[in-house]
Amino acid sequence: MDFSIKVLGTASAMPISDRNPSAQVLSVHGRLFLIDCAEGTQKQFRKAHLSFIKLEAVFITHIHGDHVFGIFGLLSTMAMYGRTQELHIYAPSSFGGVLNFFKSYFGEGVNFEIIHHPLKMNSPELVHTSKHITVTAFPLRHKIDCYGFRFDEIPTPRKLGRPDWKPFSYAYCSDTMPFPELSEWVRGVRLLYHESTYLEEFADKAAQRFHSTAAQAARCALDAGAEKLILGHYSSRIHDLSLFFKEASAIFPNTVTAEDGDTFS
Repeated sequence: MDFSIKVLGTASAMPISDRNPSAQVLSVHGRLFLIDCAEGTQKQFRKAHLSFIKLEAVFITHIHGDHVFGIFGLLSTMAMYGRTQELHIYAPSSFGGVLNFFKSYFGEGVNFEIIHHPLKMNSPELVHTSKHITVTAFPLRHKIDCYGFRFDEIPTPRKLGRPDWKPFSYAYCSDTMPFPELSEWVRGVRLLYHESTYLEEFADKAAQRFHSTAAQAARCALDAGAEKLILGHYSSRIHDLSLFFKEASAIFPNTVTAEDGDTFS
């Protein structure tokens, strides 16, 4: 598969035995892009038979622990594998302190350059261009600075000549409460991941904690004209994922509830 998403974790902040917290890997023609890096991410890497060396860039939405606690172990392991290629990390400005702490206490033996690209924008901005994709970051609405990411395929002349070809596109909307601009920023994506921490019966808690319900995620997908909606970041209080699916699919039928280890292409 030229483009695929591997879901490494679908839980929210509270630890739960059968789900890992947030992390996903986008594979693009064999090159890997990590989105969020929660505790246990490198273990999930090994279970999925993913290469630490092929990791080209890391995209961190925000520095709440369930999205970033795994970065120390991941960086250390890449050093033990003898990585020398530079690693680009796109993360909020506040991540700079986290990275400096790592370098101060655990940086010995790290023989590759770690380049932090601070995110600070009020609307979508192009932040990364690779051989086959562009990456755009955009602000989300959470308790702290938080950003989503959109990955769009760069078409080749051969693909442009195929009438049945549709470019790959993927948007990752982590912790956020609903807001009108979001559906415009992810308009037309083939795959949309949108957090669904709560069900509508807990909509008041979702609003208090700057999160979304499954129904709100579905409305975003519908308004954006997305092809498929992937749900995740489930509250630990809700164990039956069919409840999330039932709520979202009533609004946006092409919905799936992601499980740890799922692959979407």
